[in-house]
Amino acid sequence: MTESASAPARGTPKAVLALLLATLLGLGACTGAQGGGGSAQADDPAEQPEPAVPAQVAVTPEAGSENVAPRDEVSVTVTGGTIASIALTNPEGEEVEGELAGDRTTWSVTEPLGYDKTYTFSGEASGADGAPVPIEGSFTTATPEATVGVSSNVGDGRTYGVAMPIALNFDAPVENRAAVERALQVETTPDIEGSWAWLYGGRSVHWRPKEYWEPGTEVSVSANVYGVRTGEGTYGGNDLTVDFSIGRSQVVKANTQTHRMEVFRDGEKVAEYRASFGLESDPGRVTRSGTHVVMAKHDRYFMNNPGYGYEDFEVDWAVRISNNGEFAHSAPWSVADQGERNVSHGCINLAPDNAKEYYDSAMIGDPFEIEGSSQPLRQSRTDYYDWTIPWDEWTTLSALND
Repeated sequence: MTESASAPARGTPKAVLALLLATLLGLGACTGAQGGGGSAQADDPAEQPEPAVPAQVAVTPEAGSENVAPRDEVSVTVTGGTIASIALTNPEGEEVEGELAGDRTTWSVTEPLGYDKTYTFSGEASGADGAPVPIEGSFTTATPEATVGVSSNVGDGRTYGVAMPIALNFDAPVENRAAVERALQVETTPDIEGSWAWLYGGRSVHWRPKEYWEPGTEVSVSANVYGVRTGEGTYGGNDLTVDFSIGRSQVVKANTQTHRMEVFRDGEKVAEYRASFGLESDPGRVTRSGTHVVMAKHDRYFMNNPGYGYEDFEVDWAVRISNNGEFAHSAPWSVADQGERNVSHGCINLAPDNAKEYYDSAMIGDPFEIEGSSQPLRQSRTDYYDWTIPWDEWTTLSALND
């Protein structure tokens, strides 16, 4: 009786029923959590598309700007969109030339502006939201107190010797030399190392290579200084470009103590002349040592030195090598002294035939190296004394030297 009474309890135990109930409840809870998780992900802000924003337009210079230099940056930049149309017009309604980037997000002026003019932006940008955004604003360029002109010592299409410096000369001293120097460029074929140097109190800037030019070099010079601030209230008055060539190499080596003048062409000695240099006992007549540069040629020239008692003294075959009164020229009156002693007033005296031969071979820009003198070549505003300055010192004369 006891055993039969307990049989039904083993078929449906309470523990089994409890486990079944818990399992069913757990399945329901998992199903609910999955459903709730799916709904939460759909509502996650990170998954929502960002709303479209309008284009942002920035103009340079800012609207209302005054005293803008004609070469200052003038541009339009659009973020979050592109430029649909753009124009910058002068007071006469003429459009200024500009360039639109390939992605249509920037536009920049490509020509210098005028002085004392008001320029106006117009156009439209388009953003991701499709709404147009106006491009607008105006600015006024500077009114100079004065403009400073620039000229060059080298001529377009000319050929020069291997020591020829490039000299850009200004009407007035340049104070803002770094800005002006950034506007200068020298391109050479082949590439040659060189540097600008400011001379004569900022009235001139010279470019020369580290060593003499390579024969046959092609040179292009550009000075885009119009509209560049050269100083307080002053601006560049003009641009300048010039292309020239370098010819054969001809170097003169002269010695005041041996009384000789030698000519080397393309590395080979082609001539040697007996010469008489400046009288050494008189400091006012000494021919100066250093690398001179041929500056000019005259088949006939009239010398003037009132302090030494002569005016309009005629000489033939005169090759100027400095503005200190130094020439190589024909001197038939001193032939007996040539090769023996120095008797001139600073010039290099040659026999007539020798002077003519050298005159015919000389080219503006040729180096004329003189040694043996007690005095160096003077550093004056009108001379090419560039090669008397060591390269390490020369590069420090650049306004962009670090």
